[in-house]
Amino acid sequence: MLGAVALGETRISGLLEGEDVLCTAAAMRAMGAQVERLSDGEWVVKGLGVGGLLQPHSPLDMGNSGTAARLLMGLVAGQGLKATFVGDASLSSRPMNRVIEPLSQVGAVFEASEGGRMPLTITGAQDPMPITYELPMASAQVKSAVLLAGLNAPGQTVVIEPKPTRDHSEKMLTHFGAKVEVEELDGGARRITLHGRPELRGRDVIVPADISSAAFVLVGAAILEGSDITVTHVGLNPLRAGVVETLKDFGADIEIVDQRIEAGEIVGDVRIRYRALKGCTVPASRAPAQIDEYPVLFVAAACARGESRFEGLAELRVKESDRLSVMVEGLTACGVEVEEGDDWLVVKGVGGPDGGPGQRVPGGVEVASHLDHRIAMSFLVLGMAAQYAIKVDDVGPIDTSFPGFQVLMESLGATLVEE
Repeated sequence: MLGAVALGETRISGLLEGEDVLCTAAAMRAMGAQVERLSDGEWVVKGLGVGGLLQPHSPLDMGNSGTAARLLMGLVAGQGLKATFVGDASLSSRPMNRVIEPLSQVGAVFEASEGGRMPLTITGAQDPMPITYELPMASAQVKSAVLLAGLNAPGQTVVIEPKPTRDHSEKMLTHFGAKVEVEELDGGARRITLHGRPELRGRDVIVPADISSAAFVLVGAAILEGSDITVTHVGLNPLRAGVVETLKDFGADIEIVDQRIEAGEIVGDVRIRYRALKGCTVPASRAPAQIDEYPVLFVAAACARGESRFEGLAELRVKESDRLSVMVEGLTACGVEVEEGDDWLVVKGVGGPDGGPGQRVPGGVEVASHLDHRIAMSFLVLGMAAQYAIKVDDVGPIDTSFPGFQVLMESLGATLVEE
């Protein structure tokens, strides 16, 4: 997206070519940017400059990606063009009101389906207004949408977040030449200020391995006896990598090797070796840094010894599925005892002191993915450590974020069978 509104050429390497990313690339092409795939993970984008996007001639299909949809709505809201957004059944069920509200203040006009859902049409503001917006909840997607809308607005666009959320957008905006200021406020809040109408310039971008994808490998190694896995060049942004701290709280044998800075982001190699896990309490304060990793962390808790409590989970109810209730449903079917609240979950792990046979999750059932890629992958990981195989009804959505998941896991020793 930033390459499309920058001047000159942006070269991207290490790109995860999931369906979410491919949908984004197609949308930027539809609005006039030149986006070309050179080879595996190597792409080049020739941009149009801030305010230079063109009106698309057909709807922009966001597939399954809430992130792509909300961020791109922000970018379009600050442009004087009209665009219709569509998505798959899962995405079309997700409310977009959390971005509609602030982007309407910028001057965009929305025609949405019932409940603020897609399909929806945005008429971007001809003269976008800089706004100061205080997030009602911690949401990196909403923060980023507002900042992207402010690119083509004069003056300063300000976002105040109640607690720090992943800051990839702020770092990437700075990398492309925008002036972004971050101020720490009382109580852990942050004020992010973007100076509008910058002249963004194309940049080289090396994409680190995605911690959200790596989490499935890390948890798999943590619960399978004899495992010793190193995941290389992983993005370890402290506002994103809460899963590492949580695995440490579980007692996992995990360490960071060769930590370094690349393009403003912390990266490193993560080594994890099997060690029997123990239950722990995961605080609500860590939720923004691992919101996408909770389903597979529930799997780790199911295999740990004793009780684990997770707090601050309300955001899970508005993901690709209601991830909290879906995981409760699946874990219960697999023989794991859980207790569910509005925004918390207690998982009573079945692991023994030695993690040996007889203390494993029973499994032996089919679970529904509810068109959610992370649900599907989480139960496949659990199936590898269960007494009896766990079947997932639909693994198709996995390609939205992790193409090659099955091949990679099988290369590490997993047995995944398609029926």
